[in-house]
Amino acid sequence: VPGRFKDYISQPKTNGYRSIHTTVSGRDGKRVEVQIRTREMHEVAEAGVAAHWSYREGVRAANPFAVDPAKWIATLTERLDEGDTDEFLEHVKLEMYSDQVFCFTPKGDVVQLPRGATPLDFAYAIHTRIGNSCVSAKIDGIRVPLWTRLKNGQSIEIITAEGQRPQSSWIDIVTTGRAKAAIRRSLREEDRGRFVKLGQELARAAFDHVGKKASDKALRTAAKMLGLADENDLLARLGSAEMPARRVVEILYPELAQAVADEVDHKRPVIGLTADQTFRRANCCQPVPGERIVGITYRGQGVVVHAIDCPALEEFEDQTARWVDLRWEAGRHSPVFTVSLDTTISNDAGVLGRLCTLIGEQKANISDLRFTDRKPDFYRLIIDVDLRDVEHLHMVMTALEAETDVAQISRHRDLTRRP
Repeated sequence: VPGRFKDYISQPKTNGYRSIHTTVSGRDGKRVEVQIRTREMHEVAEAGVAAHWSYREGVRAANPFAVDPAKWIATLTERLDEGDTDEFLEHVKLEMYSDQVFCFTPKGDVVQLPRGATPLDFAYAIHTRIGNSCVSAKIDGIRVPLWTRLKNGQSIEIITAEGQRPQSSWIDIVTTGRAKAAIRRSLREEDRGRFVKLGQELARAAFDHVGKKASDKALRTAAKMLGLADENDLLARLGSAEMPARRVVEILYPELAQAVADEVDHKRPVIGLTADQTFRRANCCQPVPGERIVGITYRGQGVVVHAIDCPALEEFEDQTARWVDLRWEAGRHSPVFTVSLDTTISNDAGVLGRLCTLIGEQKANISDLRFTDRKPDFYRLIIDVDLRDVEHLHMVMTALEAETDVAQISRHRDLTRRP
């Protein structure tokens, strides 16, 4: 139909990868549906996305709209080695039976993705490194959110930044199994490093309680007795609260662990004070049993106990006469040590109630709660919790951090609250 196809070519409508179609009017007024597709589109429409990829009439010719079976199988094998088998099977089924969208890189290369895919899926389809460092994307030159659903024929540009790491919320954004597997792997590696470091501190505190040192050899021995791969695996479990540190001590030193199991007098939980010296915990750092501590003497106020890493100690560096070497009593302490937690939660019905329930399930008591910021979508508040020791603190923080509606949680230290 002369004069009609120019408008159609400039504003095409697509029907997946199978064809490009429109409806035009003939000279006699009748409307006719016209369908146009390239040879590659025709092959995919007639024989499937994996057909005619390798050879056409005996000559190798790649079809940009078809799937390379060898590459597809290679990605499946890679993901099978990395993730959960049930999850792997679920994503393979989704990819096999879902419609496809075809998008383009800025250089014009075709990237095939399942319908519903996002720019994050596109980034991971190009390379895992690009996906992990993705910060934003442009579709046809316009910046869009990462959760935008892609459409056929769009040109996608991925913007990356050094130091960017995958976020846990990305799991709910992406569609492809490749992207989900890469994000989970990165999150596991990041969390593992953090948990190992925290586990080292928890193990040190537990071993100090029985007068022992948490050496690499001791930890390797405990890991072997517990059926774990190595000491890092053991420390990661301690740091993630999957295993209490006292369990490790009980495995290696059962007699010593039994000897220190008695309840500590909460009125005198610190060793290193003279009989006439009184003490109190510093408000700025709120040290708890299991942490390294030091005392600072104040005239008429006794000794104030600080955590060894408290920034407030810098002002006493040239006053060594006021320093007192202290340590916590070994044994089980009463839950009387208040710690403030700086918490950011989503502004939704029932969220605060669930947080209070979680804290109670960890055998901790909320002694105070105050809001510091109120926004339409989130609240920020300080929760004062009474705890036994540093291990109890970690258990509470881990439980809260795992809650979906908790955006951020950290230990609140207020240097303005001096003795």
